Amino acid sequence: MATQHSRAAGRLMLSPAVILLLGWMLIPLSLTVYFSFLRYNLLMPGMEEWTGFLNYRFFLTDPAFFDAIRNTLLLVGGVLLITTIGGTLLAMLLDQPMWGQGIVRILVIAPFFVMPTVSALVWKNMFMNPVNGLFAHLAKGIGLEPLDFLAHAPLFSIVMIVSWQWLPFATLILLTALQSLDTEQLEAAEMDGASPLCRFFFIVLPHLARAITVVILIQTIFLLSVFAEILVTTNGGPGTATTNLTFLVYAQSLLQFDVGAASAGGVVAIILANIVAIFLMRMIGKNLER
Repeated sequence: MATQHSRAAGRLMLSPAVILLLGWMLIPLSLTVYFSFLRYNLLMPGMEEWTGFLNYRFFLTDPAFFDAIRNTLLLVGGVLLITTIGGTLLAMLLDQPMWGQGIVRILVIAPFFVMPTVSALVWKNMFMNPVNGLFAHLAKGIGLEPLDFLAHAPLFSIVMIVSWQWLPFATLILLTALQSLDTEQLEAAEMDGASPLCRFFFIVLPHLARAITVVILIQTIFLLSVFAEILVTTNGGPGTATTNLTFLVYAQSLLQFDVGAASAGGVVAIILANIVAIFLMRMIGKNLER
């Protein structure tokens, strides 16, 4: 009886926070869904009218929509590939005893705490600038013509910038998982004559499988909404070369002032993000059951 009363008291004390959280999520979502069925342009106030699914048809048939889907998938896939492989290698390197290990770990993790806008500006002006950038000076030093990365390889440039930001996160998670590996297994395998590659693929990598899955899930959720790096560096261009779903919604709402089409795009983006999240959660569930 006392347990039931304590549970009821716990639910009662948690209810204000839960109600506030639900309101914080559901009210904006409900308004977005409502606006997606309206012809609502900020340049024509007072002329709103119900259009049904017209905004969705307009957004889904927009030529930029398929480019945005492709760019979103390439961006997410490219960053996940770089951060997962690079994070694993860095974690293994940082797990080795070395002088100044604490300082090195802090320096490796530091990029994760830099604001996306700041890091994008640094990469744009200090590294990728075709005249004064570091890469341009290196190219001139070996007799090559400097490459304007943001003009000739814009999506690759965005992938590199975002990967630089998320690599520390992957490294930190994988390093934590790597430090929980029982060294006796590695020592036993080494005594049995297993090569370093065999020890990595048959002992280290299976041990890191769950951590890698968590890294992929968390990064995917955030990478689907990359925006600041694109706005600061390429502004979605050239053309639609770096336009992802998030930037396309921004262009519809704040550049074309079409709130209705932008809201429809937001709903579509939410649906796609939830599909990806459900797929990844199931993948994690299967991985945890093993």
